[in-house]
Amino acid sequence: MLTAAAGAAAALSPAVPAGARPADPGAAGDRAAGSVGTRIDKLYEQAEAATERYNAAKERAARLQRQVEYAQENAARKQERVNRLRNALASVAGAQYRSGGIDPSIALMLTEDPDGYLDKASTLDRIGSRQEEKLRQLRGAERALRQQRAEAGAKLRLLEHERAERKRQKQAVLKKLDAARELTGELSPAERARRERASRAGGRSVAALPGGTEEASSQRAAAAVAAARSAVGRPYVWGATGPGSFDCSGLTQWAYGRAGVAIPRTSQEQRSAGRQVPMSQARPGDLVVYRDDASHVGMYVGGGQVVHAPHPGAPVRYDRADMMPVSSVTRP
Repeated sequence: MLTAAAGAAAALSPAVPAGARPADPGAAGDRAAGSVGTRIDKLYEQAEAATERYNAAKERAARLQRQVEYAQENAARKQERVNRLRNALASVAGAQYRSGGIDPSIALMLTEDPDGYLDKASTLDRIGSRQEEKLRQLRGAERALRQQRAEAGAKLRLLEHERAERKRQKQAVLKKLDAARELTGELSPAERARRERASRAGGRSVAALPGGTEEASSQRAAAAVAAARSAVGRPYVWGATGPGSFDCSGLTQWAYGRAGVAIPRTSQEQRSAGRQVPMSQARPGDLVVYRDDASHVGMYVGGGQVVHAPHPGAPVRYDRADMMPVSSVTRP
């Protein structure tokens, strides 16, 4: 009877291949959401790298703009000098023309005061020598003016190139962010909420991070930490340097600026903005730079944490210092 019952149950049950498990719709959904989430994270990473390239192009363009203005001002001053020299030479030439071209020996024979004439002739000779010097000065000033104009023109062409590069990087950032927003729309409300809650560290406990001390390396570093902490909750906006919104390197530059310390604009430049130390020796105020391309930066604030501006849609917040591969730790 048991054998017959077992046979009947086997006949009524759907066939399942050996070693196979019934499909789990929930697990498949999680895998799909995870795949989309990974793609979103990758797009944000690419957008961040493009943002730092945009920031660098913007900084180069600003420096070139100042250099162009300086070169143009120098060219204007040199032009004024050329004009003065030309006017002075033109006045002398006009006076000589109006005085007539009498041969000096004939003038000496006709004059009633030969001694006085010779004195005048000596003076005129000195005037002629001075005019020759002015002519040499004019030629030198004209050469300097041409060089200054050429320099200004070259810098202006570089400036136009940097403006075009900045435009390209802006388009790259916007393209990545648009794609990330579209993918986010594919997630369920629950998955979007989960992503919003989760940090880049995956929600792991901060207390588990070894190393690091709680004492800032200097008073200015402590002031920078206080500024960074005060920015927690403010929105991420790519290309922003505060005080209302930030991107990653904009936040760290602003925080140190509040402490009276000037550091470079981009995360790549900030990596070299001081002495590098091991992560195990990180102190509050140190800059933690992430990824091989140094495309992200945060500020170590103690307790195994950094304050950073993560990505669009995520405000300035605390995260684990080891949330991503660390490229370097720099102490300004």
